[in-house]
Amino acid sequence: VCVSLCVCLMSVVRNPPGWEVGIYLVGFFVLLGVAGLNIWKLWKSGTFPAPSPFPNFDYRYLQEKYGTSFSEVRQKRVAANNHRRTSTTSSRKPSLALGDTPDGFRDLGHLELMSRELDPTGLAQLNRSISTDSLSSISSIANNFGHDFTVGQLEVTLEFEQSRHPGHGTGLLHITLHQGKDLLEREEGDFPGCFIRVSLGPEELNVGVTRVQTNAFTVIFDERFSIPVDLASLEEYSLRFAAFGIDADERNISAGVADLKLSDLDLTIRPFNAWLYLQDVNKAVDAVGEILLSLSYLPTAERLTVVVAKCKNLVWTNGKTTADPFVKVYLLQDGRKISKKKTSTKRDDTNPIFNEAMIFSVPSIVLQELSLRVTVAEATDDGRGENLGHVIIGPEASGIGITHWNQMLATLRKPVSMWHPLRRI
Repeated sequence: VCVSLCVCLMSVVRNPPGWEVGIYLVGFFVLLGVAGLNIWKLWKSGTFPAPSPFPNFDYRYLQEKYGTSFSEVRQKRVAANNHRRTSTTSSRKPSLALGDTPDGFRDLGHLELMSRELDPTGLAQLNRSISTDSLSSISSIANNFGHDFTVGQLEVTLEFEQSRHPGHGTGLLHITLHQGKDLLEREEGDFPGCFIRVSLGPEELNVGVTRVQTNAFTVIFDERFSIPVDLASLEEYSLRFAAFGIDADERNISAGVADLKLSDLDLTIRPFNAWLYLQDVNKAVDAVGEILLSLSYLPTAERLTVVVAKCKNLVWTNGKTTADPFVKVYLLQDGRKISKKKTSTKRDDTNPIFNEAMIFSVPSIVLQELSLRVTVAEATDDGRGENLGHVIIGPEASGIGITHWNQMLATLRKPVSMWHPLRRI
């Protein structure tokens, strides 16, 4: 029986009926079509650049939004904002003059520096200066943690144009002020007008001053300033954006400042565009030092790496003269601590160097739901530690905290380092 069954099966395989041949052919063509479709999709996907996870820091996004030249920037921005300009044009002054404000306005610098396009030949060459790391914690706050002391926002774009002459180590730093929000508000009553002064530190060299804006809480500037800088010293400079309100008596009142360290930006690679939070200079920040952190995310391994590099200018709690600092890194989701790691303890050092990496497993799908809390603490006998100050970094943070997070997303697989001021607990 078995032999006869095998003979029958062999005969069917060698001489299959006609209907089976049709099934074989249909299956073959279906598989061929599926393979061809997948090959076409693979080829098609290779013709487009991968989208940036945070396009605000992608140079292609900036070129599409603002153009590649200042004239294109003007055309695109003016066309989009004509309806808002209509209500303010009649009250805007065409340019700043000494008559706009009292004599105290001369502190802002010469009027020829207020032009939209500064002539590089009329400016002295900037020499190497001390590092901006020597700026005090107050001036290095950049964009503060929360909104407790913020007095408005300012959208800016920074670009570095290297000299076209080979061998020249200089270039032009272009600063574009696009718009501002809530610049005229204050507790004692709103300002009838305001303007922005841009300076280059640490020498506080005047870069330019915008026109006076009035009767608008959403202010459109669309003004650009340029200044020559030394490429070798680019990372040693910092930019300060200072907002001044003009009261009813035409007095200039400092409303807020925002500082950017150029060492935190990769201007030689791509432009930088962001909203800056202006800090109220009349309200001191309880800064207790600074911490240098590096962030990187590897999407293939779904791994978030936080490197605690070092701290500086730590201020001990309760007036202590000595303490042993260490750093705790918390991974938060919806405000809840889901993971914790900490560094080793350094003995009696207000400028400790750690250089320790913390690795967290973070799926890409939940990355934007998470944030980091980095706390510097003082070691105690019970082992729990006394908190000295902290930093919040993530999509729910503000100022330098969200800027650091977004730059990490814009440069996946590459570490991004920034100094953060420590806020008292």
